[in-house]
Amino acid sequence: MSTVAQITERVEPRRSWLLAGLLLAGLVAALYVPVIQQMVLQWWQDPNYGHGILVPFFAGYVVWRQRRDLQCIELAPSNFGLLVMLAAVTMLIVGSLGAELFVSRFSLLVLLTGMVLFLAGWKMLRALAFPLGYLVLMIPLPVIIYNQVTFPLQFLASKLAANSLQILGVPVLREGNVLLLPNYALEVVDACSGIRSLMSLIALAVAYGYLVERRTWIRITLAALMLPIAVASNAARVVGTGLLTYFFGPQSAEGFFHLFSGWLIFVAAVMLMLLAHWVLRRMSNFRRNENA
Repeated sequence: MSTVAQITERVEPRRSWLLAGLLLAGLVAALYVPVIQQMVLQWWQDPNYGHGILVPFFAGYVVWRQRRDLQCIELAPSNFGLLVMLAAVTMLIVGSLGAELFVSRFSLLVLLTGMVLFLAGWKMLRALAFPLGYLVLMIPLPVIIYNQVTFPLQFLASKLAANSLQILGVPVLREGNVLLLPNYALEVVDACSGIRSLMSLIALAVAYGYLVERRTWIRITLAALMLPIAVASNAARVVGTGLLTYFFGPQSAEGFFHLFSGWLIFVAAVMLMLLAHWVLRRMSNFRRNENA
């Protein structure tokens, strides 16, 4: 009888936690349907954030992967979670009134954090810290931040491309983000700045690092390396476009090549990510052998 009682004591709190969670999930859905709809629409229409649709699925996979460990965590609901949820609702209202999409969307993650705290406590929140944090990558950047990031990346990509073309013997004059070739003026637009591939590469690098690497410093370094990899990859794309334009005319760098080069450069960036991980692991193993 004592064993049955112990099992019942363990099951009942989790059953009540599940019912409360379903109730709160229904309330969240009612509050955030417009916000989620707008965000999904942007994922679908904006190539810069097409990766966003995969982020929730990976976060859900991480939770499912940890399901046995999560079941062993002692539930200790914290009333502080209620304050966090109230703060999230306040952010939602402020964001909606001010037409600030990022604040409204980010409030959803704050609300999920508060729900975990309120229903399960700090230990559960620590266990779910990665999947909750990963969801940040699904939220499109505010326009003001996007513009502040894009222009320097455009400038850097155009500068690298111009220097590379000169090394390859192609006469080119750079004026801001425009490369002046003898037969064409090639503009480095937002898509060639690296911001589009950067967002996707960071999401990919964080997921990849979580799955295959245990050392935190390598995970962080790998994600940070996505910035130079994205810039260099897109500069190479501009160089390729410049070479085709100079030798074969502007029409040769449009249409199929422009679309195909985007995919080719992204695959090359992924290969560079794998190479960077291999180098970091070798460096780590080398240091370990030296210290041993």
